[in-house]
Amino acid sequence: MSKYYLFQDTKKCIGCHSCEVQCKANKNLPMGPRLCQIIQVGPKMVGGLPRAAYIFMPCFHCENPWCVAACPTGAMQQRTSDGIVFVDHNLCVGCKTCISACPWGAPQWSPEIGKVVKCDYCMDRVDQGLEPACVTTCTTHCLKFGKVEEMTQVRRERHAQTVASLEHTAF
Repeated sequence: MSKYYLFQDTKKCIGCHSCEVQCKANKNLPMGPRLCQIIQVGPKMVGGLPRAAYIFMPCFHCENPWCVAACPTGAMQQRTSDGIVFVDHNLCVGCKTCISACPWGAPQWSPEIGKVVKCDYCMDRVDQGLEPACVTTCTTHCLKFGKVEEMTQVRRERHAQTVASLEHTAF
């Protein structure tokens, strides 16, 4: 299981896509592959006004990643130290098997290099004690990154705030 977790506070996200842009800039990616994606849900009418929600979709760095199991060359790997799943481009032959294996669409094809790319939590930055690029540029600070235990606490606090706000709501 990954030692890290990337949490999105959906109540704060405005769908600005700055996380996607920063990710592409940090990884020097061409048009096409998106290592993290903002998915818009809606709009739907709420209280007579149109509302939309935005869901942040990075790689989930699964405990038993299907992409790693499917890779015939060993290019798709998972670090034992922290569970981060990444692509070793020296071993990738561009067969796209990992793309087919991932139910979340995390591995993406990069036609410019003829190989697969994917979110690796900016492991070069994480190894330096920094946050992933997407987190650093989030304009509403809805993205949080840290160890699973810390992010579990953040999620609990966020849920408690939501429940507390409902106490003042008449049903």
